[in-house]
Parts: sequence; C-alpha cells; structure tokens
Amino acid sequence: MKPLQQFEIRSLLPLKLWGWDISLTNSALFMILAVVLLTIFFTIALRKSQVVPSKTQSLAEVPLDFLSHMVKETNGVVGLPYLSLICSIFFFVFMGNFLGLFPYAFTFTSQLIVNFALALIVIGAITVIGVIKQGFGYLRIFWPSGVPALVAPILVPIEIISYFSRPVSLAIRLFANMVAGHSMMKIFGYFSVMLGIAGVLPLAINIALILFEGLVAFLQAYVFAILSCIYLNDALHGH
Repeated sequence: MKPLQQFEIRSLLPLKLWGWDISLTNSALFMILAVVLLTIFFTIALRKSQVVPSKTQSLAEVPLDFLSHMVKETNGVVGLPYLSLICSIFFFVFMGNFLGLFPYAFTFTSQLIVNFALALIVIGAITVIGVIKQGFGYLRIFWPSGVPALVAPILVPIEIISYFSRPVSLAIRLFANMVAGHSMMKIFGYFSVMLGIAGVLPLAINIALILFEGLVAFLQAYVFAILSCIYLNDALHGH
C-alpha cells in the first residue's frame, strides 16, 4: 500500500520543444479536463437564460450569486468588476478537488507547485490592481496609517514578510488538506479490500470520508476565494 503514489505525476505524452519538456502529464490532463467541463456546463446552463430559470440555469446561477454576494460583502460594489477573477479561481480549485474523488482521477490541487502558481496569479493580479488604483500609495499597506514612526522599523518588515507569505499560506493550506484527505481515503479503501468481510467497517468509514471530502472540496475552494477577496479589499480600499 502506497497512499502517496496517487499523487505521482506521470508523463502521458512526452513532448519537447527547443529542449524544454512540455510533456502532457496526468496533472495537466485533469487541469484541461476541469476547464473543459466547466466551460461546457456554464455554456449549456446559461446559453438561454430565462427570467424563470430552469433547473440547469439555477444550478449555475446559485454559486455565481453566492460568489457575487461574497465579493460585495468584502469589497463593496467596487469589487464586482473583479468577480470573474474570484469565480475563475473558485471553480478551478473546486473542480480540481472534486475530480479527485473519482476512481483513477488525479487531484491536481494536491500538487504544491500548482497551488503556488494559482496563489501567485491571485496575489500578482491583486498587487497590480492595488498599484493601478492607489499608485504608490498602495505601499501604505506596509505602514498602516496611525502607526507611530518609532514602531515602523519593526512593523514594516513584519508586514512585508506577511504580504509575501500570502501565496505560500494559500498554497500549503490547500495542498495539506487535499493530500491528507485523499491519503486517508486510500488507506481505508485498502483495508476494506484486504480484510474481506471484516472490511465492512473500513468501507463504511471510507464512504463517510468520501462524503466528507466532497464537503472539503467546496470548503477549500471557498477559503481560497474568500481570502482572495480579503486581499483584494486591501488593493481597493487600503489597509
């Protein structure tokens, strides 16, 4: 039994371009699959929007309304132009978590480098938005108003470290939850097979874990999105 083997990246289609390895891996394949499935779903669901929504349209509009409300609560109306960024991050992370619940699927959000890349995109975009909106005044985020100058030599380095640790904390939080949850599923799944009739208890625990991981798939996407909204608030309104 190797519970961590499921997180191993495998090359499915070896490709090299000018010496660079651009092979199609199982991680890349499921990232592409996540984007394709999301695109197909929202295209079908919102293609013919009606005043009285159909079940499919409601299924698409409920999470969109939820995210829109979340953005407005954390950033006000001025945050709505950036709703597409928050929605893209939320649905991509959710699909990465959710697809991993299926047999033989690959959980690309279990890869620290993938999560770190997503976090860098978010923090990078928010930093650009902050500079555009506030100019060099955005640097006040490292020295909040009302803080005495005597405290600045201590506070400013702490704020700088805190700011640049944001992508690290976002990435590690998602990575740790996905690896831990899917490893437990693998372990109990193994015991339910190996123990035969006596494996009923591990099987029941595994089913409960799968249901729990379904909830975690949503919660981790929500946490990633809500923290992105909080960081966006600093860019739009200052510290």
